[in-house]
Amino acid sequence: MKLNYLLLDVFTRQRLKGNPLAVVLNADALLDDQMQAIASEFNLSETVFVRRPQAIKHTASVRIFTPRIELPFAGHPTVGAAVVLGLQSRSSAVRIEEQVGLITCVMERLDRNSGFARFALPQLPVEAGVAPDKIRVAASLGIEVEEIGCGPYQMAVYSAGITYYLVPVRNAAILKNLKLDRRGWAETYPLGHSAVYVYTQTPDEHGVDLAARMFSPMMGIDEDPATGSAAAALIGQLARHADPGQAEFVLRQGDEMGRPSRIHVQLRKTDDTLTHGGIGGHAIVVGEGTLDLGD
Repeated sequence: MKLNYLLLDVFTRQRLKGNPLAVVLNADALLDDQMQAIASEFNLSETVFVRRPQAIKHTASVRIFTPRIELPFAGHPTVGAAVVLGLQSRSSAVRIEEQVGLITCVMERLDRNSGFARFALPQLPVEAGVAPDKIRVAASLGIEVEEIGCGPYQMAVYSAGITYYLVPVRNAAILKNLKLDRRGWAETYPLGHSAVYVYTQTPDEHGVDLAARMFSPMMGIDEDPATGSAAAALIGQLARHADPGQAEFVLRQGDEMGRPSRIHVQLRKTDDTLTHGGIGGHAIVVGEGTLDLGD
């Protein structure tokens, strides 16, 4: 069995920046354990497997795997898959079936190898648990308790399909100099996959509203350059403190890893209710190849 694949950099317009992604095409014949093994072979934060859709009016169905587990939803694979499918079909509307639900993406082609995709969240973020003890969180991140919190934001647990611990810190300098202690990580962060999204406001940075870092050793991801599903969860916290109407943010991630990424975030509140959340970003194809899985 031979399968073609593409390599993309997502949430960036620059090659070899952003978050790398493998997109395996025509993957209908693969079994679950084969997809997991291929994702482990690529050893990227996520690998997408494109399959025939269940509904004929949809563009494709996808499965998303980290090196260790399958995910029901993830942002950078959705953006990357939407750009690939949009480039192949020359369509600006891409409908992707994921385990979390149907996702409709709007894709703008920039050239034959790149595009910008934006999609509405199939599940709006909701609070998914109680924030852990501040002292334990501070110890796990190598910071002082007093450095947790930023403006109106405090620690929270949200999910838009995947659960994240959201930890605001005082400024970008603290974010940059985190020193993780993973001893007792699963006990400090027992929900979901123990994924932690540390973020801050960036009032002094041009063109960027927020900065973040994501850590999830339980997913097989030591640190992720750009995490759309975490940004989706963060929308819940941003909306809690936003005025009614529509708001847009640009969030940077991956700078500390040498993989700068930019995630575009949208939200809309009607009165006090979050009614829309959206994630967008650029993606560019940087390579292609063939998997040879034998007979």
